[in-house]
Amino acid sequence: MPDKLELNPNSMTRLTESSAPSDDDEPSLSSHTLAALKEFLAEQQHHSDAGGSSDVSLLSEDWRLSQFWYSPETAKTVAEEVLTLCGGVHARVACIACPTLYVYLKQMNPNVSLQLLEYDKRFQQYGSDYTFYDYNLPNEIPSELKHSCKVVVADPPYLSKECLEKVSETIHLLIQPGKSFVLLLTGEVQKESAAEILGLYPCGFRPQHSSKLGNEFRLFSNYDPGTRLGGWEK
Repeated sequence: MPDKLELNPNSMTRLTESSAPSDDDEPSLSSHTLAALKEFLAEQQHHSDAGGSSDVSLLSEDWRLSQFWYSPETAKTVAEEVLTLCGGVHARVACIACPTLYVYLKQMNPNVSLQLLEYDKRFQQYGSDYTFYDYNLPNEIPSELKHSCKVVVADPPYLSKECLEKVSETIHLLIQPGKSFVLLLTGEVQKESAAEILGLYPCGFRPQHSSKLGNEFRLFSNYDPGTRLGGWEK
């Protein structure tokens, strides 16, 4: 299934761009991948039971929508960086198509002001923190979110320049005037486009997913993280 490799595996596949897959097209999973998924979900439950926001948990992946969550280490590392950027003050954070990060942020700091922009309406269970988002309509976001976010983290659903350009329109609408921070999680193949479109450069830290994937992923930022995130590779 070569088309599968062109999708951003952490986000929800937009079935509006192609016909819905049949049951025969559903990817088969190796025993190793299934074991890794079970371990990851068990850790999610452990985090929920251990404290933090017990009302927020990560929904199960839907393989038919090409949903693959970040590994616990990746989710925790990125969440810690976001909280550092917030600086301990009230600051709004937008998570575009990265529900794993939303859940970790909410569990690590229940008081953080978060907004999850997602296509999958199952995430409506997060209440007012959820906003339906279709990257094909990048400007259709609530007026109260426009230019209100100090930190925006995005994980575009497709590894294409066109998709990144549209998501970038949304990012520009979300970030607040003055100093703001943008983090982008996407494939290595988007390196040049990330620099051209958003002025982002890769960090040394390599994002991983709970399932083993063929695409090499990178974390890009619009600021120099210094000693964090493995440094900035400008």
